[in-house]
Amino acid sequence: MKTPSKQKLRLLYIIDILSKKSDEEHPMSATQIMDYLREDYGIDCERKTVYDCIECLNEYGYEIIKSQSPRGYFMTPYYFEPAELRLLIDAVQSADFISAKKSKSLVKKFSSFASEYQYKRIEKQVYIDNRNKCANENLFILIDIISSAILARKQIEVFYRRRKIVDGKTARYEEKSMTINPYALIWADDHYYLVGNYSKYDNLIHLRIDRLKSVKVLDTYSRHFSEVSPYQTSFDIADYSNKHLSMFSGDIKPVEMICNNTMIEDFVDQFGEKVSMKPYDDENFIAKVDVAVTDGLVAWIMQYGNKIKVKSPKELKNMIIDKTNSILALYNG
Repeated sequence: MKTPSKQKLRLLYIIDILSKKSDEEHPMSATQIMDYLREDYGIDCERKTVYDCIECLNEYGYEIIKSQSPRGYFMTPYYFEPAELRLLIDAVQSADFISAKKSKSLVKKFSSFASEYQYKRIEKQVYIDNRNKCANENLFILIDIISSAILARKQIEVFYRRRKIVDGKTARYEEKSMTINPYALIWADDHYYLVGNYSKYDNLIHLRIDRLKSVKVLDTYSRHFSEVSPYQTSFDIADYSNKHLSMFSGDIKPVEMICNNTMIEDFVDQFGEKVSMKPYDDENFIAKVDVAVTDGLVAWIMQYGNKIKVKSPKELKNMIIDKTNSILALYNG
């Protein structure tokens, strides 16, 4: 294939120069652009050629602004605003399910969406505590394989790993092979989960993606989610994650709770804007929500101490009483 001449690539080089070397606070003159073209790409051109190229790029859809003070040109963010980029970098660096190596790789890629000046400013402001990061370097590959299987409606075979203490020694991995009907991938509590049906049973299970050793797409078609969930035409990921706290599996039931008024924002954060809340007395409100009655819900309620009292169902009240008594027995024993 014939290699294009550098002159024909001039427009692309100017985009690269302006995206990396300019922003609103650092506009570039036509002379500076000409210097970079010559020094970095070996292209000589006149000032008028630079003006024509900028006009052409603006016609195409790029937004290259002519600044008066200081004089010069800069390109507005074509993909992300600095604040948007900062948000993405923060999310990647703080996500436990992304390995340290992959986090560094992604942050480096993000740098291509900002000028050098903008990225240096963002980089200095980013702070993440020394949290544990996922050690599974294949996580992104596994997510891609599972996503493909969900779209193709195919079953997958997974090897799931969990640590266990063996003979009183250090923790070792215990592996289990399962045939899964995959329905959704959900990011919850800083982990990625696969929601699906273990082919031996008639319910839904959650598997942490970072605990999967391997995934293989099978030739057999998946069981439809309507057979094992309340969803009929589409699997509602948002609804499902709102009703399964900490991704514990369980039956969805109507729950009533009497909550202190200081709990309103926490309740909306957890269950969404549409949750039913009505005044109960001067200091409390009563909330009604359909949610899975599980240990995850018990843990969420207990973290607020005496600010939440379960009114119904009795099953949930007993779970909280049993959990409280077991904790008391542990410390009193």
